[in-house]
Amino acid sequence: MMQALLVPEKTTVTAKGDGPALELKPAQGRVFLLTLAITNIIEQESLDVSVCGSADGAAWDAKPVAAFPQKFYREEVPLLLDLTARPEVKFIRAHWEVARWGRGSETPMFEFHVALREVPQEILQEAAGRTRVR
Repeated sequence: MMQALLVPEKTTVTAKGDGPALELKPAQGRVFLLTLAITNIIEQESLDVSVCGSADGAAWDAKPVAAFPQKFYREEVPLLLDLTARPEVKFIRAHWEVARWGRGSETPMFEFHVALREVPQEILQEAAGRTRVR
């Protein structure tokens, strides 16, 4: 079962950027639970985090494979990343955009991390069994 950090714990950002590429082998084409944990912020700012996919780890798709809703506060946010229909995606990485408005410094500051955990096939099969029409 694959577990990893797309953005390492206690990462502090003040501008847009990308996390390191993560190779999915042998878990490519699976379902993952992503968790965005925002641990520190300043007021009047926003954070947009998405996950981009790549077949080779060098050229990244323009459209993300998943995106968290825009965030403004400290919190933990889960998001399912279903790559079962995207077997060509062999690498993923996090991308973030930050913005700040209002008074004080114009430089945004977020401390956050993004964790990834593979969802076991048994759980997916059990969930699919519960949603079948009988």
